[in-house]
Amino acid sequence: MDRQPGDRKQARIAVVIPCFNDGLLLDEAVASVQEAEHVELVVIDDCSTDGETAEITDRLRSEGVRVVRHDVNRGLSEARNTGLQVTSAPYVFPLDADDLAVSGALGGMADRLERETTASVCYGDYLEFGTHEIVRAVPPTLDPFRIAVTNEYPVTALHRRATLEEIGGWRTLGAGYEDWDLWMALAERGDSGAYFGAGALTFRKRFHGSRMLTRARRDHRELYRNLRAGHPGLFRDLGRYRRASDLSAVRKALYPIVYGGRRRFAFELRVKRALDQVGVWTLRR
Repeated sequence: MDRQPGDRKQARIAVVIPCFNDGLLLDEAVASVQEAEHVELVVIDDCSTDGETAEITDRLRSEGVRVVRHDVNRGLSEARNTGLQVTSAPYVFPLDADDLAVSGALGGMADRLERETTASVCYGDYLEFGTHEIVRAVPPTLDPFRIAVTNEYPVTALHRRATLEEIGGWRTLGAGYEDWDLWMALAERGDSGAYFGAGALTFRKRFHGSRMLTRARRDHRELYRNLRAGHPGLFRDLGRYRRASDLSAVRKALYPIVYGGRRRFAFELRVKRALDQVGVWTLRR
């Protein structure tokens, strides 16, 4: 980002921050991008309507942060795609306006992608904070079977621009399923990912009132049908992917029953929190 020290040669990393009426949180998100190298940072104001956000985006612009404003609200996927179009760095990191980057993580992930030239994305564990605080562990390999039945992968990762452009960026599905759709696209192509390392945080994900995904639970079956329809190759070969998965036999049997397209219920959040307490899919509290 232009306000930060570092080499002003062509940036390796573009950080795309979509924003809709999240002015105060946006300020924190921008400030959290702290790297020793120059980072190409752009804020996409998705036609925010509140005056506070307008004041903050105006100030950020005056401080040298690039801000692009949509004339109409287009949604998260299109805001990210605008960011993809107006940047040029070879690696792209989408950061939601209510989340935070981790100092030094972007450069480390870019280094991994430069070493692992066949990987399309670098991703890793992340800290959930806000209503609770826990480090969320993610699978160390890009497993198509897991991806097909449930999304255990992070909403934020460092992507190769070339890959994003080949698959057409993010699609509009609504209710927070844009990232799951993208992971499915990578799995369907047979792409691999570079895991950043156990406990090595890649970003911080804020949980607050607007992030309970009530609509996602309510509309899950319809949204999941859309995912299946959008990735026929992934689901056609699901049996092969199940056999190749490193999951235990018990989890291979349970995943399609517990997850998949079945209806979601409000009590499941309480169950998930109970599992967090005993360390399932987490590293520490």
